Amino acid sequence: MGIFEPYRAIGCITTSVPFSVQRLGTETFVTVSVGKAFQIFNCAKLTLVLVGPQLPKKINALASYREYTFAAYGNNIAVFRRAHQVATWSSHNAKVKLLLLFGEHIVSVDVCGNMFLWAFKGVEDNLAPFGHIVLHEKFNPSCIMHPDTYLNKVLIGSEQGPLQLWNISTKKKIFGFNGWNSPISCCVSSPALDVVAIGCSDGRIHVHNIRYDEELVSFTHSTRGSVTALSFSTDGQPLLASGGSSGVISIWNLEKKRLQSVVREAHDSVITSLHFFANEPVLMSSSADNSIKMWIFDTSDGDPRLLRFRSGHSAPPLCIKFYANGRHILSAGQDRAFRLFSVVQDQQSRELSQRHVSKRAKKLKLKEEEIKLKPVIAFDCAEIRERDWCNVITCHMDTAKAYVWMLQNFVLGEHILNPCPENPTPVKACAISACGNFAFLGTAGGWIERFNLQSGIRRGSYIDMSESRSCAHDGEVVGVACDSTNTLLISAGYQGDIKVWDFKERHLKSRWEIGCSVAKIVYHRYNGLLATVADDLTIRLFDVVALRLVRKFEGHTDRITDLCFSEDGKWLLSSSMDGSLRIWDVILARQIDAIHVDVPITALSLSSNMDILATTHVDQNGVYLWVNQAMFSSTSNVDSYASGKEVVSVKLPSISSVERSQDEHSEELVNASQPKDDLDFPTQDKQIPELVTLSLLPKSQWQNLINLDIIKVRNKPIEPPKKPEKAPFFLPSVPTLSGEILFESEKLSLKENDGTEGGKQMKTISDMPQSRFLYLLQCSKEKDDYAAFTDYIKGLSPSTLDMELRMFQIIDDDDQQEAEKRSELVSIAWLLDYFIHELSCRNNFEFLQAVIRLFLKIHGETIRQQSCLQEKARKLLDIQCMVWQRVDKLFQSSRCVVAFLSNSQI
Repeated sequence: MGIFEPYRAIGCITTSVPFSVQRLGTETFVTVSVGKAFQIFNCAKLTLVLVGPQLPKKINALASYREYTFAAYGNNIAVFRRAHQVATWSSHNAKVKLLLLFGEHIVSVDVCGNMFLWAFKGVEDNLAPFGHIVLHEKFNPSCIMHPDTYLNKVLIGSEQGPLQLWNISTKKKIFGFNGWNSPISCCVSSPALDVVAIGCSDGRIHVHNIRYDEELVSFTHSTRGSVTALSFSTDGQPLLASGGSSGVISIWNLEKKRLQSVVREAHDSVITSLHFFANEPVLMSSSADNSIKMWIFDTSDGDPRLLRFRSGHSAPPLCIKFYANGRHILSAGQDRAFRLFSVVQDQQSRELSQRHVSKRAKKLKLKEEEIKLKPVIAFDCAEIRERDWCNVITCHMDTAKAYVWMLQNFVLGEHILNPCPENPTPVKACAISACGNFAFLGTAGGWIERFNLQSGIRRGSYIDMSESRSCAHDGEVVGVACDSTNTLLISAGYQGDIKVWDFKERHLKSRWEIGCSVAKIVYHRYNGLLATVADDLTIRLFDVVALRLVRKFEGHTDRITDLCFSEDGKWLLSSSMDGSLRIWDVILARQIDAIHVDVPITALSLSSNMDILATTHVDQNGVYLWVNQAMFSSTSNVDSYASGKEVVSVKLPSISSVERSQDEHSEELVNASQPKDDLDFPTQDKQIPELVTLSLLPKSQWQNLINLDIIKVRNKPIEPPKKPEKAPFFLPSVPTLSGEILFESEKLSLKENDGTEGGKQMKTISDMPQSRFLYLLQCSKEKDDYAAFTDYIKGLSPSTLDMELRMFQIIDDDDQQEAEKRSELVSIAWLLDYFIHELSCRNNFEFLQAVIRLFLKIHGETIRQQSCLQEKARKLLDIQCMVWQRVDKLFQSSRCVVAFLSNSQI
């Protein structure tokens, strides 16, 4: 187990596998493939309702019926009931290509022409097919459908061009259609009997009567490419929708036998599925561009308009960054889109608007891609001014301008920042000041300029007079950064020169040379460290104030793609094209963990809470999340879960966030069958040498113990308490202060060992109610193990724990001799022994201090008066002083380390 473990992937909507639509009651659901898993959306608002588990291979075909989902992967077919896999069909010897829902049966076809028939009633018991049909060797199936009203018959299209009509009951071929001298890519049944539509790879659509083998009408796509999807309207309008490999949706009028409308740029890639909803003028489409869209026909001219959609990046993202305290992720990809992904709720993810792209593209008769801004190569954001003005700045590929965005409204801002208009060169780097008022741009020509984000006005440029020309750097500016107090501006040139500028006066304060070309810089505002990536694959850390090299990290074997500091500045994360992600400890100056993934990381970002790491990868359209085990583990020692210099191979996070092997699943079933009392849970030593261990309880629980008197006064009821209703009688039980029911059998079990020393001690307090508190305290003292007692009192509320401690308070202590014989003194002595033991172990430190304070507040006077308790009180005092001296000594050493680091003596 490493520091970062795979969690889940976001931003994945669909792939090139056709979707499956089913209707349950009054709602319609669509099942889509997302690689090795499937997702189910509710078509009412396209909300995600279910994510299936991870499969060993990518899904090739999908089918769904009520609560069942059938997914073909490799040579197998997985059967799911909701999200639980109930069976696996594995009779195919080749890759399964097609699935067809046929009544209460499933028809599967593989690439070798083997067609199997499966019954999914009683699927847990019937794992073998009830029928097998072998197609001709020269007949490679490409699509399959069931013509309406044709009993037990399926129509199969081939890559060679012909069609075949088979009876799956008799397993005989009924008829063969010659085809149209072009491979068939799709076929669909129409509302009219005996009529089907066939789409071919040459871009032609044939509406054919299969009963008389006659062609009724044919259409030809105006764009190049094959027909990939077809669907007939069933709401009374004679419409046929067709999708092609160019991403265009064409609407054909069957009565007029002509083209009615064209939805250009409906998708950015090949359209894989089309579906008209039953008796509704709504068309759903999906594409390999990672999107699902719904179109409604409600306009006067009959053209469809976009109703709702869900989409992600259609090309791999280039850069990402966490936003809004880790709840959102900003990402920019090669598809020219700038997106905001929600880590909490998937339906909140959206693309930031670039102001009327569709209208401008339609008016200028251009593609939307040509109107959109070029791909983002770098961006920066500042949350402090989110509600006032634009708070995000982006620089784009081969663009001499930078653009600002109003993230509150999810829209492109009004101002366009144009540095050095006299000699325009592409903007390569950007940064926003900590106050959110200024933006800094660095260009390929070595120019650095400052802008006001509110007005977009230039506020001066940074010029180095020692350069041969009036600019900041002799070559390209690869990075700019600003400190937290608007005092310094740091910039890096491609030639390897790092320069520190005065923020306000804009003059050069200092500079130093790295000695090789710089590719990227990252600056941490709170510790003043600058991380640089050079062409020699070495990461160097510089102290900007002291102007000196403080750290040097080596280990990557290929180009370093991205860097990221943790929020506290203790960790530095780096990724490389060698497929590794390395975590460096800045203070210890060593690598503490390294993982290797099959697909190299291109960008990474760590949330401000340090709980989630987001990564993007080569040729992957999603954003992958990793969870920080250090934030959720009970141990605080990094070495307990980090691999150090060893590189561990890890799989990418899955869509479903849970990926378990068959061995793990079977082991879990075995463990579940055992009684809970017999399970052996792994235990580990939580004690850290020379340190104290906290209780991990909420702060309010142990703080309320100290201030319980104030809380009681504040919460004193105005009205007197009402008399409770008579409780029903069930079993004889012992009254307890904690509210936990204890029965007579347990009370009797406490008195079984009367001949033992514990039994003799219990006789001395036999007149007291046998509470759970006292029972666990006595048992823990006999075993010299107080773990059970500690867990019990940690689960009590502050008021209940206060009442348990007050039960041993001696009220009438006038006679000293009689008071020494009181049974309460035995309990107080046991509690003193407990405090001595726990303080010596240094466990549950802050909780124990609060309990001791409350205990001494209640029983302090009793301990002072009783000589039998004074010796134990002195021992408790000595241990308390020793522990506090040790903690204070460690705090002093840590303060020295902090002061040491702040003076740049790293």
